[in-house]
Amino acid sequence: MTRAARVFALIITFVVVQVSVFPHLRILGAVPDLGLLLTLSVAFYEGAEAAALTGFVAGFALDLFLQTPVGLSALAYALTGFALGVLQTGVLRSPKWVAPFVGAAGGLVSGLIFVVVGVLAGAGIGFTYHTFALIGAASLYDFILAPLVFVLTTRLLGHRPEPVGTVWVR
Repeated sequence: MTRAARVFALIITFVVVQVSVFPHLRILGAVPDLGLLLTLSVAFYEGAEAAALTGFVAGFALDLFLQTPVGLSALAYALTGFALGVLQTGVLRSPKWVAPFVGAAGGLVSGLIFVVVGVLAGAGIGFTYHTFALIGAASLYDFILAPLVFVLTTRLLGHRPEPVGTVWVR
């Protein structure tokens, strides 16, 4: 099976789990963004372009189940993944414990992009305390699940052990 087919299978699996299982396992009213975590993992190990494509497909697949404008999650995931991919190539060292922080930061950035673009598009999303509390709670959930998603994608996609742009000093 090609790498693209494995990524697509992971996207489908994560979207199905996100829309069928996690609505019953909410933390502070929020569900995790599994497609975003997959996108961040791809950005971390494969770079900006692969992450943007993964984020767009994962976000679009999730958008089919949401009541917000189609493409809103796709745009937020793609931009967040691309940004992390660009930043990751400039990082000299990336410890293994960075995955939770990448997940949390990615959740915050993607959530903010989602809200800002949603407001601009007139999607009934507002700048309210509740909206920002949900973004924070989802970011916390992403912090918790990021190590699991990073390890799973690393194993299933056969990523090399060190991220793109990493330089190891001996």
